[in-house]
Amino acid sequence: MSLEKDIESFVKSVDLELYDISVVRDGEDTIYRVSVLSSVMEDEKRRGVSLDECVNLTHLISPLLDVTPPVSGDYRLEVGSPGIERKISSLKQFELSIGEKVALNLKTKDKIRGKLLKVEDSKILLDVEGEEIGVDFSQISKAKTYFEW
Repeated sequence: MSLEKDIESFVKSVDLELYDISVVRDGEDTIYRVSVLSSVMEDEKRRGVSLDECVNLTHLISPLLDVTPPVSGDYRLEVGSPGIERKISSLKQFELSIGEKVALNLKTKDKIRGKLLKVEDSKILLDVEGEEIGVDFSQISKAKTYFEW
């Protein structure tokens, strides 16, 4: 089993969803970042992830990384929510963002903003001002969720 699959198993065991794993540099520091979302839906939206849930998950993942280091050299493990406004770079991340507002930049330079309705195969379906619009995943150059105040 791969390290990512092992981490995903721990994430699911505490009723969370794995959103992303990334390695980022912050000055001299290397950060192994595990981003998670709640699997619990409230009023058609995902419940937030609590600090206690992140701490608990950190305690589960940390011993695994002691045995199977994710990067060479020193690093810091960071477990948290990807935030209310976050990039979307995979079909799985689109599926995890259903019900949220998304902004798409297409390869044609067009921009689309709307509520993410569903993902069917590689097609992303949005409600844009009351009209259902479908966009093929391969036509998207950049995507993110956004929040309107």
